[in-house]
Amino acid sequence: MAGNHSFTDYVADRFENDLFNAIQSYVEENYDRLDLRLYRIRNIGGIELSDIEVKLLSISDLPDMRIECHVVVAAELEVRESDYHYDETEYCTQWFMLKCSGDLDSNLDDFSISSVAEYISKNKQSKPLSDSLVPIITKDELETVATDFLRRCYPEALKTPIAVEPHILAEKMGLSIIVRDITKDFSVFGQIYFHGCDAEFYDKSNDKMVQAQIEARTILVDPKAYFLRNLGSVNNTIVHECVHWDLHRKAFELERLYNSSATQIKCQVVGGIKDNDRDATGWMEWQANSLAPRIQMPLAPFKMKVHELIRKHRDEIGNIHLIDMMECIIDEIALFYGVSRCAAKIRMVDVGYDEAIGVFTYVDGRYVRPHCFKNGFIRKDQTFSISIKDALIESAFNPELKKKLESGNYLFVDSHFCFNHPKYITVNEQGETELTDYARFHMDECCLVFDLRIKSLNKYGEEFFTECVLYRDAASNIVFEAHYSSDNKENPNQAVMIKKYNTELLNVARMLPATFSGTLNALIDWSGMTEEKLAEAASISEKTIQRLRNDEPDNVTIETVIQLSIGMQLPPVLSGCLLKASGKSFMMTEQHIMYQFLLTSCYTKSIHECNNMLEAQNLKQLGRNNRSIK
Repeated sequence: MAGNHSFTDYVADRFENDLFNAIQSYVEENYDRLDLRLYRIRNIGGIELSDIEVKLLSISDLPDMRIECHVVVAAELEVRESDYHYDETEYCTQWFMLKCSGDLDSNLDDFSISSVAEYISKNKQSKPLSDSLVPIITKDELETVATDFLRRCYPEALKTPIAVEPHILAEKMGLSIIVRDITKDFSVFGQIYFHGCDAEFYDKSNDKMVQAQIEARTILVDPKAYFLRNLGSVNNTIVHECVHWDLHRKAFELERLYNSSATQIKCQVVGGIKDNDRDATGWMEWQANSLAPRIQMPLAPFKMKVHELIRKHRDEIGNIHLIDMMECIIDEIALFYGVSRCAAKIRMVDVGYDEAIGVFTYVDGRYVRPHCFKNGFIRKDQTFSISIKDALIESAFNPELKKKLESGNYLFVDSHFCFNHPKYITVNEQGETELTDYARFHMDECCLVFDLRIKSLNKYGEEFFTECVLYRDAASNIVFEAHYSSDNKENPNQAVMIKKYNTELLNVARMLPATFSGTLNALIDWSGMTEEKLAEAASISEKTIQRLRNDEPDNVTIETVIQLSIGMQLPPVLSGCLLKASGKSFMMTEQHIMYQFLLTSCYTKSIHECNNMLEAQNLKQLGRNNRSIK
């Protein structure tokens, strides 16, 4: 489907004579009432129309397949002097507006012009259509449009929380559903046929494309959708195609006026319209994508259902924080409405539950614990949760973030950069660092924000992008990039704590001797650790630590410095002093960039946790076949 033809061009070309004749008749009957200020000649003896040019159309949607339009035309008029002593003629241009209507079901053969008037201003349309006959719907109007759709097609869904049964909806709209293979590669998950035709489909048994007769008003769903996606996505596909039928038949019939062989819209798995990237088809797909979940989960009944589930969980479990019941609520919503978990989560966010953003998120193949923040604190294309790879890249190459991390005041915990304070970061029973419950409930207070984007974003629509951002699941093959956001602001309370803490560390750093052994001894005393405890925490033998303390080594490996720093949980200011005393420095390699990251953002983690992070990046682990002294 081309879907980007101009109705203005079609009207101007096909109905030029009708428009010309209507204006000519109007001028002949009303020339004495025309605005004489347009003409130099004052004694007008006659006016003739010599040419017209259609300038613009304002198009309104009418019931069924009828449309109404106001056609603005620039008319070239020939004005004659009335005094017979003079033979003077003037040519001038005047604009007129013609009110027209027609029925697309009859190919506009009944096109009629009901009125002509001098053009003053563009009329405001109650249900406007674009020049491609696509409804003009803003984001703020989506809920109203979805409610109107249900009022006409499935009114019972507006009265009380119930699931909209896609097959019943299609039946109410006079549509039939056929489940069959559409393509071999599942590049098209659904199609809606506006006209009957011989169509081509994939025959799995013979592994080839075959012809089949398809009737008009038919929705096709590929059965692979049930296995490769889920029932919720299949239900969404059917409702999606119903939206196309309800809203986009006029746009489709305009295409038929240009191309009589057009028969259907093919909807791709990634959420676009097959075989076209043009504006009109993009708007149609955005509308179908945006309206389908709002139709499946209508606003007022949906809120009623959510409130019911919140009350139920609090009655059963007690007055727990909403974020800790959000996973259960989303899953119950998905089951109740027959939608995907992804759709249920996004709908929760749509209606104002920002807590839903912080659940069902997977980063680096692991589940990120539920978390929440002040409503509206971050945009839909932002996140607190980023991958270790993005954390490494941003900490190494983003000057603003690098400076913030060098102080040691932010640690990388649970896929977040969190302010380093016991209020926000704790150690669990397994000895691993994690966010406190307070931090999970107040991410806006303690964690840094990152802007998210999908690599090669031009392949996906805006709605698909938002869906992916809000639902980063473990099986997703969508690759994200996270970038430190300029929206991060300094917290005044944290600034005071940072200043005090940094002053204490600088005082310690100033007292350190210049030698490696002397610096190590001083830092071990500062940490309050015994050699035995440090040996265990740093994965280094006690004998090695004793040698390092008592004899100035000729050459200490950089790995040894990293292990000792992590074992003593040295803040970056102090680990930097130990590194300097060793005579070592970092190079621009993946291994060393990771070492820097561990010292600035993970120094409170155990050596075991750090090695897990190194292993996940396919890098050499600490304390594994490393010689401490060379």
